[in-house]
Amino acid sequence: MQAPVKHRRGRVSPVRHLLVVIVWSVVAVATAGLSGCAVTKHAPHSLPPIMTQDELQRPYVKLGALEYSRSRIGSVEGLTTQDYEWAYGELREGARRLGADAVILPEVRLEQSTYLIFPSGEIKAKGIAIQFR
Repeated sequence: MQAPVKHRRGRVSPVRHLLVVIVWSVVAVATAGLSGCAVTKHAPHSLPPIMTQDELQRPYVKLGALEYSRSRIGSVEGLTTQDYEWAYGELREGARRLGADAVILPEVRLEQSTYLIFPSGEIKAKGIAIQFR
């Protein structure tokens, strides 16, 4: 980095000083903003699994029904594997919030409708949160 340009009397130019202050202010605000907006997601391995009836070997208690939905503009054919991952992820996250050990009877449905003249797709996810005894 170059040494600041000094005027005849040995002082730093006011314009240069203002630019340095502005740059450092922007850096400080950006650093504070980025570090303060961190979103924590639980690691996938810490979320309760989705289990089939065949996998259930122990008695359990039903904690509650889970239901999530999401709409988007476009046909049902436009839904991707990421939409399915979202649905199963929401079921698992909801079960975690309830303190469940697993999700059973998962059901992911796609529905087609029309909003004005535009096709609309909706993905719905249902399941039951359980806790083993």
